[in-house]
Amino acid sequence: MADAGYRTPKTRRRAQPQWAAWSDEDILALRFNQLDVALHGSGLDDRLADLNVELDARGVPINVHAWLSDEWFSPDTTPGISFPFYLAHPRLALLERRMVLEVEGEGQRECMRILRHEAGHVVQHAFALHRRKRWQELFGKSSTPYPKSYRPNPASKDYVQHLRRWYAQSHPDEDFAETFAVWLTPRSSWRTKYAGWPALEKLQYINQLMKELASEKPVIQSRFEVDPIRKLPTTLAEHYRKKLKHYAVDQPASFDSDLGAIFTSEARQAGVPAASAFIRRNRALIRRMVSRRTGEYQLTLDAAIDDMIDRCRALKLRAPGSERRLRSELVELLTSRSVRSLYSSSRRQWFAV
Repeated sequence: MADAGYRTPKTRRRAQPQWAAWSDEDILALRFNQLDVALHGSGLDDRLADLNVELDARGVPINVHAWLSDEWFSPDTTPGISFPFYLAHPRLALLERRMVLEVEGEGQRECMRILRHEAGHVVQHAFALHRRKRWQELFGKSSTPYPKSYRPNPASKDYVQHLRRWYAQSHPDEDFAETFAVWLTPRSSWRTKYAGWPALEKLQYINQLMKELASEKPVIQSRFEVDPIRKLPTTLAEHYRKKLKHYAVDQPASFDSDLGAIFTSEARQAGVPAASAFIRRNRALIRRMVSRRTGEYQLTLDAAIDDMIDRCRALKLRAPGSERRLRSELVELLTSRSVRSLYSSSRRQWFAV
């Protein structure tokens, strides 16, 4: 038989967990320490290996370790990175998408972008770079408290642009991590891309600093795991309740006048759909387009779209004319509101990485 001996102990895959076929409701009732998923064999170990190859190729004298926890993070006590649990199994990734409408770190490209950023945190803490005078002159004080919100300037050339939402502008540590990630990225052509930008001085500093570190040993070398999922008693339902609360945003003033300018409140016409139905039918496309433009989380945008639908229904608005034009105008409206909300000093920010 052609398939004789096909399965051997070396090629046998990890058995699928029972919950892989369960409903979302049943999986949400599980505790993290009941998931029984692992980094090894999930493909995430390959991404970690890719990161360490990149670090080695650039002469950065550190080997990063990793584990699974509830979110992306890198502690300041060990040279390691926590991968979020949902990346370890397709069923958990599906649950994450259903709960928050996107899967941060999904796909090789996005995963590596986040890992390079987190590697910046690892290198900073492992070599205590934030204690250096020049580091502080360029990036600021690492001891600066993390803000609950920040007002990014998309036009600023003082910061690199790597992760979405101009994340380098949120805190000195994030500025360094983002700059390091740009420097580390293969074929990023940072000298050309950032020519004439004040941010180039930060990149040049990192380029020289990494050469100096090549012969040094990290001051933090102990390898251990912080909050691994096997020790977390929290249920997934509790985790998502907390996460959704962090995503919550006080919506700006009523959409009424803007929606009235896009749609019509005239008497019903045969064949003209209700504006609420039009938005529901196009919500996924509108949400994705605005998210790409602004970097806003899709879950936050979805909540705003719900408000639009409610107001259209209450005002009995109709959607005559070109669907393409109506979609375009709704995208412009939601983009404007999202940017305004993003820069608001009252905005609660969810620092996901």
